[in-house]
Amino acid sequence: MIDGGENKTRGGGSPTPVRPERLRGPVEFVGRTAELAQLRRLVATPPCLILLEGEPGIGKSRLVAELLAELPGRHLVGECDDVPEPFPLGVLLDAIRGCTERPGPLSPVAGALAPLLPELADVLPDAPPPLTDPAAERHRLFRAVAAVLTALSPATLLLEDLHWADPATCELLAYLSTHPVDGLAVLLTARTATPGSSTPIHDALARTPPWSVTRVALSPLDADDVRRLAARTLRLDDPPQQLTAALLDRTAGIPFVVEEVLRTLAERGGDPLADDSVPFVLRDVLLWRLRPLDEATREVLGAAAVLGMTPDQRILAAVLSLDRVAIGAALTAAHRAGLLHDAGDGLRFRHDLARQVVYDLVPRESREWLHLRVARVLEQELPRPVAQLAHHYRRAGSGADFVRNAEAAADLATERGDDATAASFLLQTMDIAELPRPVRVRLAAKLGRSAIDGLSQAEAIPVLERLLADRRLPPGARGELGLVLGRMLRQQGEALRGYTEIERAVPYLRAPRRKAPALAVLAAPDTVVGRHVDDHLARCTEAETAAAASGDPGSHLAVRIARASLLLELGDPAAWAIITELRASAELADRPREHARACLNWAQGALHAGHPEQAEALLAVGRALVDETGYERLTSLVEATQLSLDRATGRLDGLVERLRRLVASAERMPVTLLDARAELATVLALTATVNGGTTDGGTANAGSAAGLGDRTGGLDEVEVAERALREVVVDARRVGAIWPLVQTLSALARLTVTRQPDEAVRHATEALSVVRGKGILAWAADAVLVLAEAAAAQGEPARAAAAVAELEAGIAGRDTPLARAALHRCRELVPA
Repeated sequence: MIDGGENKTRGGGSPTPVRPERLRGPVEFVGRTAELAQLRRLVATPPCLILLEGEPGIGKSRLVAELLAELPGRHLVGECDDVPEPFPLGVLLDAIRGCTERPGPLSPVAGALAPLLPELADVLPDAPPPLTDPAAERHRLFRAVAAVLTALSPATLLLEDLHWADPATCELLAYLSTHPVDGLAVLLTARTATPGSSTPIHDALARTPPWSVTRVALSPLDADDVRRLAARTLRLDDPPQQLTAALLDRTAGIPFVVEEVLRTLAERGGDPLADDSVPFVLRDVLLWRLRPLDEATREVLGAAAVLGMTPDQRILAAVLSLDRVAIGAALTAAHRAGLLHDAGDGLRFRHDLARQVVYDLVPRESREWLHLRVARVLEQELPRPVAQLAHHYRRAGSGADFVRNAEAAADLATERGDDATAASFLLQTMDIAELPRPVRVRLAAKLGRSAIDGLSQAEAIPVLERLLADRRLPPGARGELGLVLGRMLRQQGEALRGYTEIERAVPYLRAPRRKAPALAVLAAPDTVVGRHVDDHLARCTEAETAAAASGDPGSHLAVRIARASLLLELGDPAAWAIITELRASAELADRPREHARACLNWAQGALHAGHPEQAEALLAVGRALVDETGYERLTSLVEATQLSLDRATGRLDGLVERLRRLVASAERMPVTLLDARAELATVLALTATVNGGTTDGGTANAGSAAGLGDRTGGLDEVEVAERALREVVVDARRVGAIWPLVQTLSALARLTVTRQPDEAVRHATEALSVVRGKGILAWAADAVLVLAEAAAAQGEPARAAAAVAELEAGIAGRDTPLARAALHRCRELVPA
């Protein structure tokens, strides 16, 4: 089964025997003194969360084993599987189950874990009634896990191979990073994310504040470490320099590979550099170990590599039609040859790198046959392991069976509230070329629903775009998929593309309960360029008609929230009556996520109009609701709104640094990132104007925060602010986001009005033009004021008369204190 190459013989006789000499014990632990000391310091002062990263074979597990061996107290240990079933928080729940001590008194919220941890039924409180909001349900589950961990602390929680973790587990760990459990040290191991790809754990932790996670990266061994290993393993006082150089060159200093090579050299005996057959790469090492094994043992080992890291003897026997005795004998022989080791719960491959090499040695046709056989055997299991079935059927090349099981796995994940895992399974099905169109459309609709609030939007967007480009797509599917695509694009910061996709989708949405919320999105004026406020008003009226026809309270609520937001931006006093009514309603109170989002949107609208007191009150409510529900996607919006409020009210101390942190943490939230960058650039411009352009020690950092990287060396505050503003203007034009565009154009005009008045007039004129296209003249107040100041400074105030008159007419009868204050100053400079 395994292509092990030719057995080398001497003089045409029998194969060269394996020398019985073995190592004196485990290979010496070397080269990690500094990292081990750092881990000791960190876990000695909990709470803490540590991410230990490195490439496969770098020694992450060995390092944490050394740490735990000397660490007193309670240890909770879990390990992720490479093909896990869709069971949220599985690895963490395994770690809790594995603890021999029972948790102490628990808070009532811990009862949310009762359905997931029947093993603790005697100590867990009763399960609380279900919540209607999935996000609130998930947040309560996170709080329940934290409550159990609190009861088990002080403790060390070690979770290994988090690059394979389910998204729900990763979201929980991100929650623990910002809501630490007293006395709990959390230590995670994961492979380093490669450029162009990421994993749920890296995505989740990237959205947390920099201070909340300590990252420890492991590097390859250096020459001195390799030399010490060689000396101790081969019992050489002074290993040849040529040996050290060869080991470093061929193993790249990866500890597991170095250890395997040295084990093999120790078993061979003699001069390690005596001939060209010395194995210095892992494949050669394993081929050398395979040579003495007979064909039957190799066949079992190859099937074991197909099955996974810890092969199940029962399944292997069924796959190969052998009895358990023969399977056990083969695995024992592989163990004696150093290919497997005893992990305490059975024989397993020494490392995933070793399993992968053995797997690759199995001919492709044989691998596909084995995957198909494994899948057929697993089909008999109850409950059906659908994730494993999908994996094996895909590797077997059985597309239809793969899709069937991937969809089942996605449905199971959705049922358990794990939309991100569901999206990952559904994304894989989109790669099957022979998928019938009706099936592809059905799966794409599920993909859209699961990815809309998950981490898979970037991967899902091109899939949906390809489907919508198919002219044969049924109208109903076109509406649903277009709506989902538009929402995703908006969340990715693509304001105009997202808005346009939703516009295209609306005519194909037949159900009023689906059409009403879509039209409500189109009623928002502060997100997109190129649509006049009259269009937004018309869309809002259409949305109200659809909501009435639907009879759906949720649709009606979404439209009422949109109507209040639209009137608020228009400066219509009627907005406050609607907001007061909605906030007192049970419909909004029963939907905390919608309540939080509405309050934050209204707070921003209040700031645009010039009502900081109302904005502060609404923001306080929104913040409390986000904290209560744990809706992490709104956390950065809360902070962004707070920073905008602080700027509007003149609370500038430390504002640049706080904005810098927001920009850094919003990298994974494109919908917030551009607004945060615009706010930062505006504050930089305001600071530069107040300081008169002087340079201080914070300029370079501020410039980096604005997205300028290290390109600010030698620039004064004005130049840093101007460059930041120009970059935001370029990006806002590209995505068609109106509010950051108007904000930064106006700030750029303000920054340059005294030094480059003609340039300032150009920027202010563009801002006014963009606002004219929207029809909400209050937004252009600062730009018009710059035009008035520039005209007055040049002794020609009449040049700004038309713009000032336009602003005056545009805000007449409107509740817009900010614009009215600007108009008052304009009239001092440009009398009527």
